[in-house]
Amino acid sequence: MSSNIYEKLINKETKLAVIGLGYVGLPIALEFARKIDVIGFDINEKRVEMMKNKVDPSDELEASDFERCSIDFTAKIEDLKEATFFIVAVPTPIDSGRMPDLSPLLGASKTVGTALKKGDYVVYESTVYPGCTEEDCIPVLEAVSGLKFMDDFKVGYSPERINPGDKVHTLSSIIKVSSGCDPESAEHIAKTYELVVEAGVHRAASIKVAEAAKIIENTQRDVNIALINELSIIFNRLGINTYDVLEAAGTKWNFLNFKPGLVGGHCIGVDPYYLTHKAKQLGYHAKIINSGRYVNDSMGFYVGKQTVKKMIGHGKNPMESKVLIMGATFKEDVSDIRNSKIEDVIKELQSFACKVDVIDPHADSDELRNEYGFGLKADPTNDYDAIIVAVNHKEYCNFTEEDFKGMLKDDQGIIVDLKGIYRDKIKTIDYWSL
Repeated sequence: MSSNIYEKLINKETKLAVIGLGYVGLPIALEFARKIDVIGFDINEKRVEMMKNKVDPSDELEASDFERCSIDFTAKIEDLKEATFFIVAVPTPIDSGRMPDLSPLLGASKTVGTALKKGDYVVYESTVYPGCTEEDCIPVLEAVSGLKFMDDFKVGYSPERINPGDKVHTLSSIIKVSSGCDPESAEHIAKTYELVVEAGVHRAASIKVAEAAKIIENTQRDVNIALINELSIIFNRLGINTYDVLEAAGTKWNFLNFKPGLVGGHCIGVDPYYLTHKAKQLGYHAKIINSGRYVNDSMGFYVGKQTVKKMIGHGKNPMESKVLIMGATFKEDVSDIRNSKIEDVIKELQSFACKVDVIDPHADSDELRNEYGFGLKADPTNDYDAIIVAVNHKEYCNFTEEDFKGMLKDDQGIIVDLKGIYRDKIKTIDYWSL
């Protein structure tokens, strides 16, 4: 094994390759490319062409972020053979049965395996259950490359911590967790990441520890949000506003500041299923984690049903009602629609035969249609019976009560504000929030 892969990288005697250039992989690739030579690989040729033209397909980075970077974007596997340090940053989704879908990860492992040489390093960043890197990925690398793990190549794990849409907590400003398969690789991997992570690198005790650390970050958030969502359901029955309660409780110094809402996206709504899957394999049923998932996965249907009940309370027939949903992405101010729970809200409304329009300044209508079967309306009309503000995009935050009145059909209209951003602004329209 080469003992100086780090020196070779900083001396530009070899290259680092990033496999998967989505919202995680591209920022990493560009950050490294300001210090060392990088190969940016993605299987999507259209995306590769966009990046060659300094356009981020995820709509997170500016053209200026591509400046002063020593990077070659490619969709050709043979180009990867120039690299000796590989970072895998592909998605780890769940399937329709909410089971881990490792096909992108194993596909990327095959790709790396074809380019793997003696002395090379492979580091995984994709969120997985503890044990996945060693039990699922390394055998693929060995089988495709014909090389032997530890003797011929080394592997590490360093979980991504990039927060889409967050311009404060960026790659360089968040402490990075890293690990290796032995002390030597752990140190080389940590030092390599220290080139780009100003906040520093935490050297985890093992690959499994690093995998577990990542997956419990999102599982912890999921369980806490589920608690607040359940409290929101209870408070609704009590006739009190959840945000008023949270504001009051939040005056205590150690109160955890979580908010109710739809839990979608590719992290919090997905990662806990990887952990419960592994727990089940080990003969343990994860009760709290599964309960939290049940609560959060049901919130879209709950919002749809509450909206219909509100309309019926105003004497409206759901079959003749029209509802506007503002926001379709999984969180504010991003274009990412993965695992958006707006689909559940729409399905519930449509099950009562309501007509539904959706608008979103950040989402792509064709992407939504391909993924969920609904597209976007260019502009809202003025005949809605209810308006659901589902995502607190910055474009929506300054809406006034008059703005909403202009879109509602009559004075019996309803505003459903999932994030509570208009709590003190709506005075005369029937208003409800989680």
